[in-house]
Amino acid sequence: MRTIKGLVTSNKMDKTIVVSVDSYKSHPKYKKRYRVTRKFYAHDENNLCSENDLVVIRETRPLSKNKRWELVEKLEVKS
Repeated sequence: MRTIKGLVTSNKMDKTIVVSVDSYKSHPKYKKRYRVTRKFYAHDENNLCSENDLVVIRETRPLSKNKRWELVEKLEVKS
């Protein structure tokens, strides 16, 4: 199963967090690097996470329409 490290951007839903993951791409012609942000919906069973937490999520079976990830661990709290 894939695991991803990212930043929690929303925890307003019950038992669900939104995790933003930044990556960098290079433009094919101009070779400039730019940031690409993807959002993943992850299952947080005990509502442990709050916004700006650094977390690790892993791929799981589909839990709802958009939720295909689950929380593995909470690494640190960013202010």
